[in-house]
Amino acid sequence: MICHKKTVDLMGTQETDLHDVTDQVIEAVSESGVENGLVTVHTPGSTSAVTTIEYEPGCLQDLKDLLDRLAPKNGEYSHNASWEDGNGYSHLRAALLGPSLSIPVEGGGLVLGTWQQVVVCDFDNRPRRREVYIQVLGLAGEAV
Repeated sequence: MICHKKTVDLMGTQETDLHDVTDQVIEAVSESGVENGLVTVHTPGSTSAVTTIEYEPGCLQDLKDLLDRLAPKNGEYSHNASWEDGNGYSHLRAALLGPSLSIPVEGGGLVLGTWQQVVVCDFDNRPRRREVYIQVLGLAGEAV
């Protein structure tokens, strides 16, 4: 069993940032030598998330618009009353999407749809450096 780890650093702004990390995930799988297994992409922190979407301007804007409707920046949040940092919406957006995503690896490649990319979302209201963890687990050679 192979366990290969890679980290990717991303820098956010004070807006909703959507980072396509598909190439970095493909690179991690290639470096690992895993032919069949699983890759997990994880972003620690309670104001960021990982998902898949077609990484094109229309879909990205639609995702941002949806999140604005579900958890608007100017909403009233108990978190903001407690901590006075104004990022209550960021925590809710991250909770909706989740901090991790696992993708099967078959034949040394990611099992993704044609238009499906791996996207790290940074929702915080101030610039943050994000460390994204990519972990590849599996077997080299043929599946068992």
